[in-house]
Amino acid sequence: MLVVGDGCSGNPTTSDCTPRPGVSNVLDNDLATHDFSRRSLSTTLPDRYAGVVVQRVTITDVARVAGVSVSTVSKVINSRDGVAQDTYTRVNQVIDELGYEGSLVARSLRSHHTGVIGLLVNEFEPFSTEILKGAAAAALADSDYDVLAYTGGRRSGGEGWERRYLTRLSGTLIDGAVLVTPTVVDAEAIVPVVAIDPHAGPLGYPTVDSDNFTGGVLATRYLIELGHRRIGFIAGRADLESARLRESGYRKALADAGIPVDETLVRVGAYQRESAHIPATELLAMPDRPTAIFASNDLSAIGTLDIARRMGLTVPDDLSVVGFDDIPESVLSMPPLTTIHQPIQEMGASAIRLLLSLLREAPVGSTHVCLPVSLVRRGSCAAPR
Repeated sequence: MLVVGDGCSGNPTTSDCTPRPGVSNVLDNDLATHDFSRRSLSTTLPDRYAGVVVQRVTITDVARVAGVSVSTVSKVINSRDGVAQDTYTRVNQVIDELGYEGSLVARSLRSHHTGVIGLLVNEFEPFSTEILKGAAAAALADSDYDVLAYTGGRRSGGEGWERRYLTRLSGTLIDGAVLVTPTVVDAEAIVPVVAIDPHAGPLGYPTVDSDNFTGGVLATRYLIELGHRRIGFIAGRADLESARLRESGYRKALADAGIPVDETLVRVGAYQRESAHIPATELLAMPDRPTAIFASNDLSAIGTLDIARRMGLTVPDDLSVVGFDDIPESVLSMPPLTTIHQPIQEMGASAIRLLLSLLREAPVGSTHVCLPVSLVRRGSCAAPR
């Protein structure tokens, strides 16, 4: 049966629900007697059955509407010989009009190929969302693959989440995977895998990241060039290689300028807006507070702007703030955030291109792609008063 009523206030049909009287039989009869030479199914069903819940269209439904056998539909779907051209055209018309889509699991069992790349993330936040934009664009431009973005959310996150996700999806739903900021780099997988900005750095999987160390140098050097000497730093988590490299860049720039590192000006955040509130408050409440703060990512920098406003400080007159990432929110902050641009969408695109090479078993020049960063000057920095 293609379509059933639900009897449950618009919810999908369950075993406790009763179909709307007459709808199922009428619709089955209409499908069985449909004449494609005179009218289009797409202009008939929505008008007559508006509001009826449609179940998944099956290959049997396509065969019945097209007036052919299931095996004929299967030949058309799999582009096999033995089907007349007019029949081939008619079946494809029905497939389009009914919106039939074969099961990924069934397809993978038949051909050991799904045509889908998985983009697996612990959670969706600004960084991973920008990665997805670049990855999807590259996959659509450079291949016939679709992209499946997948997360279990916070309930299934934590260390080792990539192992669980790969186990769920590999081989039956995806042909390969891109892992965004994975916590481990030794998760076994039966499909090719590329990692973006892994927690421990480029150790296991083929990896795409950006030059975090140089970014830390550029941000701190810019503040020094403006005349700042007391420059606070809000670090990322200690277990993240990107956070360690950005802090190393901060320390290197100070050393190059002959400015001793004041450890009281270094605080730890967690790459989240809210988690930056406490370290920012501690820094800005100091009797000899910093005149500038380099936050290790944009969300931490925006959190610092929150606290500056609450404490009656004006940015950039009373405090300069620099972030890292150049996420879309950085342009919308008040004032617009000066930041280190890392090409996040290009990181996603590069990961897809690397994964496609692995899937095609093509030669790969390097299994570690490190993309350059740059300083973006906006309105959150000025010379100290």
